[in-house]
Amino acid sequence: MQSGESGGKLADLIKKAIDDCELTVAEHEAILALAEEDNVIDRQEQALLSQLQELIANGTVKKVR
Repeated sequence: MQSGESGGKLADLIKKAIDDCELTVAEHEAILALAEEDNVIDRQEQALLSQLQELIANGTVKKVR
């Protein structure tokens, strides 16, 4: 899978969590697995993961079971 392709899929998963305002354990694991799929977390993926982490930290997105 090319970087741009995985970045797009990663963005979709993160957008879903933002839209729901919730992040399940399964969604979180899927996001991390997709980011690490090619053993390289590129700039786009890192930016998306950082954005998600910030939204979790400030309470915009809640982690749920």
